Amino acid sequence: MKLRDYQIEISDKACALIKKHKIAYLSMQVRTGKTLTALETVAKCKVKNVLFVTKKKAIGSIEGDYQHYKDKFDMLVINYEQLHKIHDDYDLIIVDEAHSIGQFPKPSDRTIELKKICFNKPIIYLSGTPSPESYSQLFHQFWISSFSPFPHSNFYQWVKSGYVQVGVKYFFNRQIPDYKNARKDMIEDKVKHLFLSYTQEEAGFKEEVKEIFHYIGINPMTSHLIHKLRRDRVLYYPSDDNAVIEADTEVKLMNKLHQMYSGTVITDNGTKLIDNSKINYIGDKYKGKKIALYYKFKGEYDVITQYCKKNLIPYTEIVTEFANMETGWFLSQIQSGREGINLSTADCMVMYNIDFSAVSYWQARARLQSKDRIKKVEVHWIFSTDGIEKNIYKAVNNKKNYTLSYFRQDERKRHPI
Repeated sequence: MKLRDYQIEISDKACALIKKHKIAYLSMQVRTGKTLTALETVAKCKVKNVLFVTKKKAIGSIEGDYQHYKDKFDMLVINYEQLHKIHDDYDLIIVDEAHSIGQFPKPSDRTIELKKICFNKPIIYLSGTPSPESYSQLFHQFWISSFSPFPHSNFYQWVKSGYVQVGVKYFFNRQIPDYKNARKDMIEDKVKHLFLSYTQEEAGFKEEVKEIFHYIGINPMTSHLIHKLRRDRVLYYPSDDNAVIEADTEVKLMNKLHQMYSGTVITDNGTKLIDNSKINYIGDKYKGKKIALYYKFKGEYDVITQYCKKNLIPYTEIVTEFANMETGWFLSQIQSGREGINLSTADCMVMYNIDFSAVSYWQARARLQSKDRIKKVEVHWIFSTDGIEKNIYKAVNNKKNYTLSYFRQDERKRHPI
């Protein structure tokens, strides 16, 4: 295995940061080789026992990279959901997709668990998007370290020290504090020396992601059901007297429409298939291709797998299996497969639906990218002609989460008062 020159250089700098500050944050864009750079850093620092915390779908790929270093140090790779099982002591912790522990104002349970494990341990952080929505997301990432550049015991103390300009927002007509407006310059002054950044352009990536949009007409009955739900806020599923679809709040309506425009809906009596237009289009359009197919809802997964079985299309949810397939489909839920996996052997990525999260958008669309990829990097979006997917896309493409306020605006445009 031969590392690229920039990986060698960054690992040298990261090792120096670990020795001096006990923290190194590799803010390297997706597909630039963060994992190997981190492992090379560990080897240079002569650490012997490492814990690598990541997302579940990324474990196989990371363990594959570790094979090049297994004679230099011991390493356990686990996913975040397994943190409570860790009782052994480690010399260094690698925190992959570190932005996922950046919730605020209160830390998540797994962030609290990780803080215990990281007590008095050096940490290598990995993320292509350290603060995708707000610089406030950095506080708890560093809070898990005993050597944090912020001495504050909790987020609220940090806010009181002036790192955030507190605003207000409304949740169900209730006014609550808004902590998103963090003071970038003030925060960077404390943390910028800990970051080592690298972009795809610097790494020599030649292919930009090309996005292609497909607009699919849905069945007239589906349109009728959607219209009734918008109007009445309740819908009795026509083929099942016991199934009811309720949308008595705007949040419920937004989520039900999100489901229905892609062909499934969760009722009080289980998930129902109401329209197979999208899966039929995908099956015809990408027949014989090797595609990475991302879905949003469990009902969509069921529709896809049933179609694959019926039409003898090979499919897998394991990245290493997909890499060795000539044709077939890799299936993943958007959030669980948006980070840490390499799908560069796919002909293209197909998005059955779209997530409300801007992070999901930017991370998932990069799974096909690789410095050595020869094929064009194409992401195909399958939108219903009159659906809300295109509105969600506009928000996340602009690095904004699709929230209730956006939904309200879009619904008013559709049905002006």
